Amino acid sequence: MTITAVEKVKEKGMVRVYIDDDYSFSIPEQDYISNKLYKDMIISEEQLSVIRDKILVAAARERAVRYLTFKDRSEYEILNKLIDAGFDRNVAQNAVNELKAIGYLDDTRFAMKYLSERIRTKALSKKTLGYELKNKGIDNEIIEKALSEFEIDDYEVALREGKRKFGKYDLKDKKIEQKVCRFLLHRGFSYEIVNKVLREMKKE
Repeated sequence: MTITAVEKVKEKGMVRVYIDDDYSFSIPEQDYISNKLYKDMIISEEQLSVIRDKILVAAARERAVRYLTFKDRSEYEILNKLIDAGFDRNVAQNAVNELKAIGYLDDTRFAMKYLSERIRTKALSKKTLGYELKNKGIDNEIIEKALSEFEIDDYEVALREGKRKFGKYDLKDKKIEQKVCRFLLHRGFSYEIVNKVLREMKKE
């Protein structure tokens, strides 16, 4: 087998390598250089296996750890960031699997931490919080378990947030009432909860 073509992907710092005129793998340019790869090089199946199973996965794993140093992320987010960085999907998935095995990636831990921070910083409905986690690739079972741990009461959350933002206003004013309604609906609370909150706030 022969490396017949090499393409630099400058914006990603990656190199696309073709063997016998077919695409074979993408590798960070620094790893391409340090492993002394070059066009017209003869490469064996054993060497190719080492590159795909060890060198590339190690490079992807290292990149993922850098991402996690800046911000905690879900498995799905890390997988997609590695793919976006130019790694092949199978390499990215193998790197994710290795990080899961040693505890660097843990969707349950991520979900709990995410909910803790979101609940502390923004009043959102249980449904909205679940939807956000779903968008981050978290499994439904983990989402349900994490939400149950926090025992989120939509009514209490909506009432507290409604009072915080509109407590000084006169809710007999239809325009104010509509603002409260739109605000809470935008946060993901149901019409039933919103109406219940409005009734309670009007009593005060």
